[in-house]
Amino acid sequence: MTAERKQEAREKFLLGGIVVKAGLLRADRAFLLGGLLELAKVVPGSVEHRRLCDAGEQAFKPPSLDNLSPRTDESAKWR
Repeated sequence: MTAERKQEAREKFLLGGIVVKAGLLRADRAFLLGGLLELAKVVPGSVEHRRLCDAGEQAFKPPSLDNLSPRTDESAKWR
């Protein structure tokens, strides 16, 4: 496998991970492609572009320990 093909395979793998992280693993392919085509129309540097980048950056951050609280409901108990 050439270095170029290896890099291309890695990029596809990473993009697949983004689809999973977004919760779209089972989404229709036409839906995904349509959404990506719409995203491609967003002007870099625009307010919408910045908003979407901020949302993506937030999604990549690991949850902070401050936001985690112990579960106290009945379903959280060991059975």
